[in-house]
Amino acid sequence: MSTAANYQAAEQLLRRIARPGELVVGDKVRPQWIEDGRRFWYQVRDGDDRQFIVVDPAAGTRTPGFDPMPFVAAPGNPLEVSSPDGKVAVSRRGQDLWARSGEREWALTTDGEQDYGYGYGPDVLSYSTLMRKFGLPHMPPALAWSPDSAKVLAHRTDQRKVRQTHLIESRPADGGAPVTHTQRYAYPGDADLPFAELVVFDIAAGRTVHAQCDPLLMPEVSPIAAGWAWWSEDSATVYFLTRPRDQRALTLNRMDASTGEVTVVLSETGTNRVAPNQLIYGTPLVRVLADEVLWFSQRDGWGHLYRYDLHTGELLGQVTTGQWLVREILHVDETNRLVSFTAGGLVAEDPYRRTVCRIGLDGTGFTVVTDDSLDHVVTVAPNGEYFVDSASTVDTPPVTTVRSWTGEVLVSLEKADISRMIATGWTAPERFRVKAADGTTDIYGVLYKPRDFDPAQSYAVVDSIYPGPQVTRVEPCFEPGGMGLDGEPLAAVGFVVVALDGRGTPGRSKAFLDASYGRLADAGSLEDHVAALHQLAESRPWMDLSRVGVMGHSGGGFAAARAMLDFPEIFKAGVSLSGSHDATCFMQGWAETVDGPDNPEAWTRASNVGIAARLEGKLLLIHGELDDTVHPDQSLRLADALIAAGKDFDLVIVPGAEHLLLDRLAYVRTRSWDFLVRALMGVEPPAYRPAPIVIDPEVLGEML
Repeated sequence: MSTAANYQAAEQLLRRIARPGELVVGDKVRPQWIEDGRRFWYQVRDGDDRQFIVVDPAAGTRTPGFDPMPFVAAPGNPLEVSSPDGKVAVSRRGQDLWARSGEREWALTTDGEQDYGYGYGPDVLSYSTLMRKFGLPHMPPALAWSPDSAKVLAHRTDQRKVRQTHLIESRPADGGAPVTHTQRYAYPGDADLPFAELVVFDIAAGRTVHAQCDPLLMPEVSPIAAGWAWWSEDSATVYFLTRPRDQRALTLNRMDASTGEVTVVLSETGTNRVAPNQLIYGTPLVRVLADEVLWFSQRDGWGHLYRYDLHTGELLGQVTTGQWLVREILHVDETNRLVSFTAGGLVAEDPYRRTVCRIGLDGTGFTVVTDDSLDHVVTVAPNGEYFVDSASTVDTPPVTTVRSWTGEVLVSLEKADISRMIATGWTAPERFRVKAADGTTDIYGVLYKPRDFDPAQSYAVVDSIYPGPQVTRVEPCFEPGGMGLDGEPLAAVGFVVVALDGRGTPGRSKAFLDASYGRLADAGSLEDHVAALHQLAESRPWMDLSRVGVMGHSGGGFAAARAMLDFPEIFKAGVSLSGSHDATCFMQGWAETVDGPDNPEAWTRASNVGIAARLEGKLLLIHGELDDTVHPDQSLRLADALIAAGKDFDLVIVPGAEHLLLDRLAYVRTRSWDFLVRALMGVEPPAYRPAPIVIDPEVLGEML
């Protein structure tokens, strides 16, 4: 049974997102670099108190009581992007770009127009509602300064022909009449998509140079913001990646910044999507060196690095090899011909844990730098001489150190203190491994036990779901996923909570990831979730599989409803938050990336609307009225189909709320807990109501 004390504990865990340092101290070290990385400072939050510490890795010192103010830049315009030398800043005004140097201002462009302007990505992932709610009219312009501070790389966004969609703000802040918000938002199969026209502004010479190539397809994110376009170290060349709509080829291009001439450096093709990273929105694992290119490819069935000749495009050799995956390129030492990177799959008990490694560019001398079984989250110093390493597991609090590239600990920084979180009744999640529904493939997840767990009791179970395939639901580090919003608070309410990554999600082999290609309807192998629940309950009799629920957000909202519809004998209650229930009228880039282009049958299969009549259990749909990422019509379409089928369900439309529902977080989560308590525990939830959660813009910036 859930009690007021359980809700209070759940509220404390939920509030961690807004108040870092309240329950856990010393778990996050975010270096602020001094002198190009020779030293850095960071802060430790302890409730409302903040301590500032300066670190000198060369001297091996960590000194508290540091005053960071002399090293903190004076407050400036957050919507400007300054040059590396700090002399010029560029901002966006309306549809155009402007430059400023001191008091002098001038227009870089004057021909911007609505839906054909400069310095921004497509509307579809602009989070406009979120920006408005937190007082930002728009994001800083999407652009990149050349290293010599002389030129700016930007793009003109063309979404003039993209489908228009509309949101209604029923109760504006001024109390006036409802307001319509219009955005450009392409659906799968649409003929017209957003494009990016690359352009270089030579600030010193006052010249504008346009790329002499076709505009770049830009379904969701600016290529500059996504790291798909960047400058050479000598500021003479722009390199950028392109991919056709079917995503079956990936090309590295070279643009002469003075003429706009574009040539192809190298290209790779495949039978399905070819990507520069297993994570769909991950930074490309591509590095252009003096005469070579490091290139990520999954051509041998795993994600590895290959070396090409920069001038001829000739393949020079495979750098890394083995049944494991390169997760991130950390540093390339061209002088000593070494590349450092993180790899997944080298820790036998958990292939998702990240290990820091080094290898020669010729593929010899492979070395494990962090020779342990922990997961390592790494931040590299700007000078490349060392890295800040946070080592943890899902049940081991992080220990943060500064390390050399040989693995030597130069300075010990923090050991996270979780005593306050334990005092709430929290216990660390249990990492598990079970077999997928095929009976042979290993899949991994975590299990959270209820507060005041008693193995003699019987507990309802909730699957906290997100299906991928662009991210893993369960990271191998101390905070295994969901931003702390789902698993931990749900367990505190009184549920056994399970979260896992089925086949079709990233972090493993290409075959494991490709299990989802063309199968968005399977929601990250829901059959694997069912198989996992049965295997877990075999050795845990306190898991009551007659009382199983499911809860998820966004793609997880789709998966939660899909679980109810596809496996009604297992999932008796579900909460779907901001769910993308109908792929036929959802985000083009998402649906086509997962199911492929020109595949309307697959998009139709990935619609909960068409199978709404299958609903047997209790379902709660929650959606923000101003969700400009997954439009509220997604939940309303499903609601309409459920009504037509005569099905009982609950629907909450949150006025004014955006996709993440952040400004109504406490209310939305409490409604979710209440619903699951009633449906799965068969009792009325406690009367206790958490206070609203106010998220500081600084914390929001760290989240995003």
